[in-house]
Amino acid sequence: MIPSTTRLKSIDILRALTMLLMIFVNDLWTLSGIPEWLGHKPAHEDAMGLADVVFPAFLFIVGLSIPHAIRSRFNKGQSVLLIMGLFMVNLENIDREHLLIGKQTWQILMTLGFFLIWNAYGGSVLKKVPPWIMKGVGWTLLVFLAVIFQGADRGDGYTWMRLYWWGILGLIGWGYLLSALVYLLLRNRPGWIALILAILFLLNINEFKTPFNGSIKLVVNASNYASVTCGMLVTSVMIRLQERERLHLLGPFLVLFATLLVAFGLLTRPLWGISKVMGTPSWTAICAAITALFFAVLHLVADRGRYTRWSRLIEPAGSSTLTCYLVPYFVYALGSMTGLGMPVLLTTGIPGILKSVIFSILIIQLTGLLQRVGIRLKI
Repeated sequence: MIPSTTRLKSIDILRALTMLLMIFVNDLWTLSGIPEWLGHKPAHEDAMGLADVVFPAFLFIVGLSIPHAIRSRFNKGQSVLLIMGLFMVNLENIDREHLLIGKQTWQILMTLGFFLIWNAYGGSVLKKVPPWIMKGVGWTLLVFLAVIFQGADRGDGYTWMRLYWWGILGLIGWGYLLSALVYLLLRNRPGWIALILAILFLLNINEFKTPFNGSIKLVVNASNYASVTCGMLVTSVMIRLQERERLHLLGPFLVLFATLLVAFGLLTRPLWGISKVMGTPSWTAICAAITALFFAVLHLVADRGRYTRWSRLIEPAGSSTLTCYLVPYFVYALGSMTGLGMPVLLTTGIPGILKSVIFSILIIQLTGLLQRVGIRLKI
């Protein structure tokens, strides 16, 4: 039997803050003249910026949530994310000139299809319409978009949808799938989960080291799975501590875990550097350490100190995370179609950064509004 636990408020706050940062860094493409440390670093540069830390932090949080959600979500959650990821990564490679409809229209219909298929219809404003009709319309939209899709010809004459990479949601789906399988097989055994984590880091090293030359690969980079499993290990330990009424030791454990990850990251850095694009072991470990330490601080503030009122502004990002991630796809596409643009002042330097911060908060508030009227994606 998988043990139940009291859900910590700090996990939802950590997810909301990470989602806020994800929206923010995803909006940086609209800006110019901003500090380099905010964005992504090139593949072969031994460095990382703020944007390079956000995605692995989200993978860590996915791992934190797996033990809580595995009973009800495992059978379908990962497949949904893989489907979404496949469509979204192909959106990035659309051939605008030969597409039957405009790229922005394709993007809006894609996102609308996601909402129609995976909305939680229980208390929705659309509850008078049978959910099967809404889902049917959504699937019809996705099939239509797949049929008319035209991608860039990469020299092989093939222009239909393909696996360039899995996209953010696809990568989350693969990480969720493997880690959930591990948890189902091992149950809540922190020692065994730690062993699996060590194996994943070894596989991550294998991707950069001879004689295998990266021949052992589980669909996507092992760093993806390691990031999720780091979070899952933390929750597994947390469950044990709760069972033994020693939750006060969670903070010290997180600090110790982060210290070990940083040590591993620094030891491997001279070999392959820190690189998000390449998914190096050093980048994986250091990002997981940063997230673990951030979680320790939030646990101290929100769970032990019970100071949570400050997080209400971003709360919808923690409870309707997938909805929050997809809403900007509507906003960007509609903005492009209408031709509305920002003054140069609001797309440069500090004013531009403030614009992106405000934009991120407004997206979260819009997500909260959608949630209140019953529009919320659930997988």
